[in-house]
Amino acid sequence: MDKNRVLKVGTRRSLLAKSQTNWVIGQLVKFHPQVKIEIVEIVTQGDKILDTALSKVPGKGVFVKEIEDKLLSKEIDLAVHSMKDLPTEFPEGLTVGATSARVDPRDVFISRHNLNLADLPANSRIGTSSLRRQAQLLNYRNDLEILDIRGNIDTRLNKSETEPYDGILLAAAGLIRMGWDDRIHEFLSCEVMVPAVGQGALGIEIRKDDPEIKTLLEPFNDTETQLAVAAERTFLAAMGGGCQTPMGAFCRVRDNKIVFHAVHSEEDGSNFKRERVEAPLDAAQHTAMKIVEKFKSAS
Repeated sequence: MDKNRVLKVGTRRSLLAKSQTNWVIGQLVKFHPQVKIEIVEIVTQGDKILDTALSKVPGKGVFVKEIEDKLLSKEIDLAVHSMKDLPTEFPEGLTVGATSARVDPRDVFISRHNLNLADLPANSRIGTSSLRRQAQLLNYRNDLEILDIRGNIDTRLNKSETEPYDGILLAAAGLIRMGWDDRIHEFLSCEVMVPAVGQGALGIEIRKDDPEIKTLLEPFNDTETQLAVAAERTFLAAMGGGCQTPMGAFCRVRDNKIVFHAVHSEEDGSNFKRERVEAPLDAAQHTAMKIVEKFKSAS
């Protein structure tokens, strides 16, 4: 790599996005001490529209499109995303160059009254902007009231204390990466809340015609996480899903085997379908498609 080349890394402006990006840069510098890196902060549509539920925001990739535009125009060389934000279809010319090792993929409950979800009184108010979480929560306890909550992770934590929520749901990974895991009251198992596709993993998006960057990222890539997330994304793509669809999938790799969890339902939690399948590691993609077939035949 040209020693004078400065790698420009695109990221959203949120505290979490910048924290994730700085972590990735730290890993890259560890592998390639000679590399010079510059961060480029980019505001996305999802960052601008804060008064509308995410499921109502038109289009896909509301947290990535503006970043991808800068990749395509070569204003940046790579971009750091939460994998769960990346649509399953990429713009022509872009791809994921590497996937990070996964941080805890579970969803968590931030409780205002130090109570677990199961112990909340009827009609308690829970904040979430995710249809996936909403549907699973209503399936678990249909006596709860779901309220929309938008904003970055720090904003939502503040709202959980100042607005009329009895608790909110967040991804464990973001809190862990920010060092705020002491705010977690309860980790939710897949039996209660199947995570979003790719949750807990970071994806480094690059241009396909830049093999130099692809090679640079190879030591950073975690092949186990890459395999698991690829299977989850196969499920999502085959189901035709995005953030507007209540579904989740999590492929756990253990002892050369996988356990694949998946859910799909209507927004109100009705027509709820759940699967848990164990299979050999090399059958991850096949398992994803078998679950898709089963879900679609049951619709």
